[in-house]
Amino acid sequence: MTTPSTSSLTERLVAGPVICAEGYLFELERRGYLQAGAFVPEVVLEHPEEITALHHEFVHAGSDVVEAFTYYAHREKLRMIGKLDLLEPLNRAALEIAKSVARETGTLLAGNICNTNVYQPGNPDAIAAVTQMFTEQVDWAVQAGVDFFVGETFSFAEEALIALEVIQRSGLPAVITLAVHQEPETREGWSVPDACKRIADAGADVVGLNCIRGPETMLPFIEAIVRAVDVPVAALPVPYRTRADQPSFQSLRDPAYPDPPGGRPFPIALDPFTCNRFEIADFTRAARDLGVAYYGVCCGAGPHHIRAMAEALGRTPPASRYSADMSKHAFLGSDAKLLEHNQAYGSRL
Repeated sequence: MTTPSTSSLTERLVAGPVICAEGYLFELERRGYLQAGAFVPEVVLEHPEEITALHHEFVHAGSDVVEAFTYYAHREKLRMIGKLDLLEPLNRAALEIAKSVARETGTLLAGNICNTNVYQPGNPDAIAAVTQMFTEQVDWAVQAGVDFFVGETFSFAEEALIALEVIQRSGLPAVITLAVHQEPETREGWSVPDACKRIADAGADVVGLNCIRGPETMLPFIEAIVRAVDVPVAALPVPYRTRADQPSFQSLRDPAYPDPPGGRPFPIALDPFTCNRFEIADFTRAARDLGVAYYGVCCGAGPHHIRAMAEALGRTPPASRYSADMSKHAFLGSDAKLLEHNQAYGSRL
């Protein structure tokens, strides 16, 4: 058992980059414990052992943070599936699972709130509903003893500002990240650097981007954000090969399989677009060179992506013990103990 660290998020950031593993939704969907579409994390109550195991896997791979799996565990999502009675039990269970792993491993414990899909600019009823949703989730997380909050995947920067205001009432640090879709701006029409500056000026401890865009189409925004703000910047792309003409993972199209259910690969036919671990390492180094301080990989991430990120930052997490060593491969290796006839055959593989 690791002795728990008393370092705060701020202290960790002063000491060096922080890695926060995400991607629970897609990883648990792939494993058969969560339904794509509504993406409500009922798995927290139905199979808590899977959440515990995934938290441990991400820490093993190099995550400095255990983020409670309360993404899309808010009132609106549970209303959509007719299970509002699960709202509080689900949130409290997710927080307790994350707390147990974080305290055992000496990692930071993060509470999580996210886009509500309810927010509408200038709509007082929507603003009140959003504020209520954030308030109840923040209150439960504070009671669980989180170290800081992640407010994420906001395509409306104004909704992100509401999230920040609610988090600030707790007195805990806030990491606030926006999600940029095909249009290179927030849904209310703010430029991404301006939106992040407004959020930073409002008191966020870390600002940046998460989800929606892959490494190639997120990085230019990260560069602009670093120039625009004077707080640490976060970069958490999805591990998919988005590009200029298809900049979001929802906009990706697969000519090799042009007619998947729903008409697009998102969310469950994205496999051909998945970034390999070397691409994630390349992104990490590029982001580090820009001055990014807070890292992660969002929907679609597996522990191997987090390990690649940690290693690109010069770390050797426990999972690095099992990083590839092809020198001992029977056909493709170089070790002197390998049999020559197999190595000679290697060129024919």
